[in-house]
Amino acid sequence: MQRKEITADKALARCEALCARSEQSSGDIELKLVKWGLTREQVGNVLQRLIDCKYVDDARYARAYVREKFRFSGWGRVKIAYNLRLKHIDNSIVAEAMDEIDADEYREKIEHLLRLKFREVKSREPLQARAALLRFAAGRGFEADLSVSAVNRVTGEHCIDE
Repeated sequence: MQRKEITADKALARCEALCARSEQSSGDIELKLVKWGLTREQVGNVLQRLIDCKYVDDARYARAYVREKFRFSGWGRVKIAYNLRLKHIDNSIVAEAMDEIDADEYREKIEHLLRLKFREVKSREPLQARAALLRFAAGRGFEADLSVSAVNRVTGEHCIDE
């Protein structure tokens, strides 16, 4: 069954309603418009109108995304930045949005997550447990140097070679 093509005006109205419910990036909206069968010119026009009317603002979206992924999903800076870049958010906007993360809160978050994970892996041989914690931190998108120092604090060790 073929879908009916949507007009640019209907697409604009749908996008306005969508953006009123939740933050959307310009990249996400552009993909939706293309999927709905709009031409490149129509996509550009609709997207520009959404930006002009402040329905879409990549900087606002990036700040909200950073806060949500850090606080609720427990993601680190590396993973958050990577996913924002996948959404075609400009690097300067990504860098500015990362300022939403408080450095002390960031360190507390990684240590909290590692303590929870350590409960699952502490019965293993110590080097295996440390390796599991470091893999976990990397998978969550935390920086390697911060992860090593947090693992040291959580496991009570002071040297990675022991």
